[in-house]
Amino acid sequence: MGFVLPTHLKTDLSSRLVGTGSARAFSYRFQRKNHQAFLSFPKLVVSSASFSQKCFATVAPVVAEVEEKETFDSETAGLLVKELRKSFNSGRTKSYEWRMLQLSNIARMLDEKEKDIIEALYKDLSKPELEAFISEISTAKSSCKEALEGLKQWMVPQKVKTSISTYPSSAEIVSEPLGVVLVISTWNFPFLLSIDPIIGAISAGNAVVLKPSEIAPATSSLLVQLVEEYLDSSAVKVVEGAIPETTALLEQRWDKILYTGSAKVGRIVMAAAAKHLTPVILELGGKSPAVVDSDVDLQVAVRRIIAGKWACNNGQACIGVDYIITTKDFAPKLIEALKNELEQFFGKDPMNSRDISRIVSSTQFARLVKLLEEDKVSDKIVLGGQTDENQLKIAPTILLDIPEDTQIMNEEIFGPLLPIVTVEKIEGSFDVINSRPKPLAVYVFTNNEQLKKSFVENISSGGMLINDTVLHVAVAGLPFGGVGESGMGSYHGKFSFDGFSHKKSVLYRSFSGDSTLRYPPYTPEKQKLLKAVISGNIFRIIMALMGW
Repeated sequence: MGFVLPTHLKTDLSSRLVGTGSARAFSYRFQRKNHQAFLSFPKLVVSSASFSQKCFATVAPVVAEVEEKETFDSETAGLLVKELRKSFNSGRTKSYEWRMLQLSNIARMLDEKEKDIIEALYKDLSKPELEAFISEISTAKSSCKEALEGLKQWMVPQKVKTSISTYPSSAEIVSEPLGVVLVISTWNFPFLLSIDPIIGAISAGNAVVLKPSEIAPATSSLLVQLVEEYLDSSAVKVVEGAIPETTALLEQRWDKILYTGSAKVGRIVMAAAAKHLTPVILELGGKSPAVVDSDVDLQVAVRRIIAGKWACNNGQACIGVDYIITTKDFAPKLIEALKNELEQFFGKDPMNSRDISRIVSSTQFARLVKLLEEDKVSDKIVLGGQTDENQLKIAPTILLDIPEDTQIMNEEIFGPLLPIVTVEKIEGSFDVINSRPKPLAVYVFTNNEQLKKSFVENISSGGMLINDTVLHVAVAGLPFGGVGESGMGSYHGKFSFDGFSHKKSVLYRSFSGDSTLRYPPYTPEKQKLLKAVISGNIFRIIMALMGW
């Protein structure tokens, strides 16, 4: 059984998740004794023998039995991991055939269930159909296709040259699966950020548990159905729930954990993983800036910024543009261009646009409104600011030169609010960025080649894109991950395979060519020759052999 998560971590996890609206979960379809309100329960995908939902409508004695079996605590989580480890140890998931079958099934699922996925994303986020297809379904399809096409080559051991000191020998690096891994997904891209890590974990030959976000309940429920229908349920499972279920899972010993979310909760995940020395991939976020020079094609630059802000889940994206840095002289032109293009994209009344997502929950809505209504912020609005709590909508909002000590300038916005910070010279943006924690992404718009080079050399970030936004995540050959507070580790494509694999070093030797040099007694002649061999200097070896 896993360790007990310390009380202070449980309290912290609870407060962090509740603070972001993560307390919402699936509801019991019956009432416990002494409880009038509906409570939370996880849906655990185990096998075709899972309890039918019809059981919830039966008589009280049966209900009590279902209630007991549906409780997901540390003991249940431990049994789940034990079952998965047994499945992994059987060797089935390690085979090329098993991996290809699961990946093929995912590819088929993405084709057959495209409409269902789009509907779920609309229920959770009012995500426009085209945006849902491009940012979630199409991206998942590309990831799956790359794995199907590249898996055989990825699994081939990598040959390594050996030295004269081990002659005769050969060596290779073997990619082996880590074992049983946990993926904790998030709500802003609830389908993609669940399926993409699963593709990587399966490609590497692991058994995997997915904990989707309860803040996107329609997508979470759909993932349960899809995994049960299309994948091997003895090796791939889904656990739904909220704080208690996440805590129970984190108490177990995993071979790797991939968490996507905030840096605050990332610290809790890492602390829990440290108890078992479990390695982690943390995909976090941060304040990702877009630096805009004055020598750009302004219309193109503005359109691409809008695409990386409001057309990217309405700013609710870890790689979305968090704020802009430009010069004081150029700011008025930039703001005017943003106003014009926003009207072209979302109309005169963006609150009624069908091409922009809503805020995911009332908790997130309240958080964003609080940022907007702070004393030093509310009078800095130059565009937008409209809010509608009933629809959970906030208009695209631009703010100019907000004081540095405000909350909006010290935490990731994760919404449709876009501050513009001005500097005297564009080179001043270096100091602004480097004074903050390292961001997940930096976007630079300029035609100045020296400025591009300086940004690449002097700005540390998870990724960087010159003259566009967010598209770097679509390049299969680039790893996606953060640095510092924006995360650790990376995945996507081959990097997902590597992230869920152990690179095992293997050296092969025969019984021939055995030398007495390595064995006692260590005579002066042996010492000279052995040092010459270790140095790799042929001239010294010849000299030593000749006794010189």
